[in-house]
Amino acid sequence: MREIIEICVIALITAFGALGLKKYAPETAVLLAVAGGGFILISVLSRVSPVIEQINDLTSGGEYAEILIKTLGICLVCEFVSDSCKDAGQGALASKVEFASRVTVIITALPLFRNILNTAMELIK
Repeated sequence: MREIIEICVIALITAFGALGLKKYAPETAVLLAVAGGGFILISVLSRVSPVIEQINDLTSGGEYAEILIKTLGICLVCEFVSDSCKDAGQGALASKVEFASRVTVIITALPLFRNILNTAMELIK
């Protein structure tokens, strides 16, 4: 609970700081917003490793766990980058990052889809 409150406080301070700077130094405001977002991302990622370890333990580190962790990582990183692009006023670039993340997730998950399809075909026979 304490961690999320710290993150929210950092976000509010960053947002109000960027809002105050926006009128006088818009470039600095964008940099402040991206830096604040990066700090929050690093703070959250530092707490994720125990979760990844638990997921690996539950699935015995198999192929499915690897695909799950990769796709979650792709989604989180691309969402952060996309939001940062939007904050910088680059909506078109953010859309391209979102599209690239979707394609990458599909490519990463193809072995899983193949296994599911093979299992379904065996059940049908």
